[in-house]
Amino acid sequence: MKQAARPQSNRKERGSEAQGSALEPRYLVVGQVDGAHGLQGEIKVKLLTDDPHRFDQLDQVFLGVDDEEPTARKFWGYRLHKDRALLQLEGCNDRATAQALRGLLVQVPVEDAIPLDEDEYFEHQILGLSVWTVDGTCLGIIDEIIYTGANEVYVIQDPTPGRPEVLIPAIKDVVLEVDLDAGRLTVDLPEGLT
Repeated sequence: MKQAARPQSNRKERGSEAQGSALEPRYLVVGQVDGAHGLQGEIKVKLLTDDPHRFDQLDQVFLGVDDEEPTARKFWGYRLHKDRALLQLEGCNDRATAQALRGLLVQVPVEDAIPLDEDEYFEHQILGLSVWTVDGTCLGIIDEIIYTGANEVYVIQDPTPGRPEVLIPAIKDVVLEVDLDAGRLTVDLPEGLT
């Protein structure tokens, strides 16, 4: 079972609207602008998607910050460079213009999302789920996802004051069921996590 997508799938695209919202986001984040690359207006983008070749399917991207309506930008092309994507956007023809975009999120409409495999979920689908053990104990709500490289880790916040957060590895032996309709994730905790 793949986890996250970010959580429950390894897809790192995440929703651009407030996390924990029951609404489906309108856009998914696929990267964040790191700055300019070179003098010709290419923007350097930290990838937040598992499939950098997803840009092959795009003719525009949306740039903006979380919780604000992003702006559409005509997309001319991209190339991969080390662990980044270098994007060419209409109207971005020099280093200063590209640098001015630093920090903006690169987003795509949710309808342009790459289809997920079975047992894969987007980050916005996992954040906010209540976490229950197989014996019926509620551990709290998934508040954050940590990406470790090997597997994701869900950070569970218990609303009870003074209770520490619980870290749960998002692996098949621990995460037994994800029920999006019920807003619930069922886990079988290994010894030492209870």
